[in-house]
Amino acid sequence: MRRLSPVAQKPISTGQDVVDYLVAQHDTIRQLFTETLDAADAETKREKFTRLRAMLAVHETAEEMMVHPRVRRKIEGAGEVVDARLAEEHDSKVALSELEKLDIDTAEFSKGLIHLQAAVLEHAEKEEAEEFPLLTEHLDTEELQRLAVAVQVAERIAPTHPHPGVESATANFALGPFASLIDRARDALRGAA
Repeated sequence: MRRLSPVAQKPISTGQDVVDYLVAQHDTIRQLFTETLDAADAETKREKFTRLRAMLAVHETAEEMMVHPRVRRKIEGAGEVVDARLAEEHDSKVALSELEKLDIDTAEFSKGLIHLQAAVLEHAEKEEAEEFPLLTEHLDTEELQRLAVAVQVAERIAPTHPHPGVESATANFALGPFASLIDRARDALRGAA
């Protein structure tokens, strides 16, 4: 079964492992940071940052809605790992939200983006080293595949801008669709201008 995801513009896969899916997204995020920082002009930098911002917002929301709660529920003693990742995600949302307010052509923006890059990449490494192995150790292949689909579906309703303070699954389910609607309308209006 293949459906299109409006966020990623990729088919939703029903046979992919959630860890492989999320690690591939981490690779895309790494690449988008590099492309944004290396952009030759302001227009290209803005375009790359817009893609990066949306990818980060959608990716983290989907993890907060589907992955972190599953780890907390299914794996005894994993709460500390999840709490640490949620705190990192909150800090990144705050930093990303502040970056959105800055002129993209300033040194302040570039410096902030470099700091965000370091934090996000460290966060991704910790997920890959601490949280994702728990998933592969405690969930069977079918569960990992179902979780990948759940993440991809969550991405469809995820906001495209950071919303610090909305890191729990409950808050994301309650506020996420509304925030997503507003974010996507705002994105469309900016694209039409």
